[in-house]
Amino acid sequence: MLEQLKERVNADAGLVRRGRYLTTTVLFQLGETSWLVSIHEGRITQVARGPFVMPSSAFALRASETEWEKFFLPKPPPGSNDVMALIRRKVLKAEGDLQVFMAHLRYFKEVLAKLRPVAGAVA
Repeated sequence: MLEQLKERVNADAGLVRRGRYLTTTVLFQLGETSWLVSIHEGRITQVARGPFVMPSSAFALRASETEWEKFFLPKPPPGSNDVMALIRRKVLKAEGDLQVFMAHLRYFKEVLAKLRPVAGAVA
């Protein structure tokens, strides 16, 4: 699923501009599957699928595959529509340097929303 993240984010000039002061690596865990996403000045430079022996990232967002599937629906149900809602429900675990995550929260919310299906798009 996260394979499409690089092209979708980098194609959105406004989103790249929003993250222009962000250079980091983030670990996303969807159930048993881990992904390292490298970001340089708002542009995603690499998306790598695990398993990893010793992954290095500023922070990690971990949730079950079921919770991520609900989050990535075109119209997610209440409580699954936002990363902060997932954290509040205690189904998403945020670990590491959360200052980076919180300082660029809107960027990360918009990045993750890029993985939702586009209305009218042919699958």
